[in-house]
Amino acid sequence: MENNSLQKSITLEKRPSKPSPMSAALTFAWRALLRIRYVPEQLFDVTVFPIIFLLMFTYLFGGAISGSTGEYLNFVLPGILVMTVAMITMYTGLDLNKDIEKGVFDRFRSLPIWQPAVLVGALLVDVVRYSLASTIMVTLGYILGFRAEAGFTGVLLAVLVILFFAFSLSWVWTMLGIVVRSEKALMAISMMLLFPLTFLSSVFVDPSTMPKWLQHFVDINPITFVVDAARGLIHGYDVTSELLIITYISIGLITVFGTLTMYFFRNKN
Repeated sequence: MENNSLQKSITLEKRPSKPSPMSAALTFAWRALLRIRYVPEQLFDVTVFPIIFLLMFTYLFGGAISGSTGEYLNFVLPGILVMTVAMITMYTGLDLNKDIEKGVFDRFRSLPIWQPAVLVGALLVDVVRYSLASTIMVTLGYILGFRAEAGFTGVLLAVLVILFFAFSLSWVWTMLGIVVRSEKALMAISMMLLFPLTFLSSVFVDPSTMPKWLQHFVDINPITFVVDAARGLIHGYDVTSELLIITYISIGLITVFGTLTMYFFRNKN
């Protein structure tokens, strides 16, 4: 009799319902936001770095490349905007790698939830980070004299395209964050890939000024397509072909690396 009473006292007659995929993803997104709240230095990459990049490249190289810092600012700001956002896409993978090293990752996998929520929640917060970096960059640009010929609508469309591409690129580093053994190794790999992609593109100069052998790489570089699309949307010229290519590339990245990420996520030892 006593055993039955004890069992009833510690057993719920009605178990709580399983959280929905959206609820689980938002919970992990909130966790990522709380980490930023308690470690605000994590926002240096989306606050300080964009300012440094824009000021440095505009005033160091603007006069030499375009003869006018104002003219160069209108050309280079969309490119630096893409470069800055692309550079910070690696941080989802870095944070995930830290969770794996600390053992938190195994605890998450044991929870009775929609498993991709662990990753999707973190990626959603990264979109917030990208948006913050974009806002700071555009605001500073307008203070310095940047003007978008297509107005606010063009800037907004350009930012949306950049966010879509950045979200798809984040899956690459998320997969590597699971596979690579250490945070330092992941940082080295991401830098090894991102630096050539961002600097060997149309971010800083017109590719037509480059040697022919280099133009071939620049012309097929995904970053070049994103920069050209952002620049075209901001300054009001047709970039339909670039937008189609970006869509194909982004969907391809999400499909391939999203699938690989979930495979390694479920089979991580």
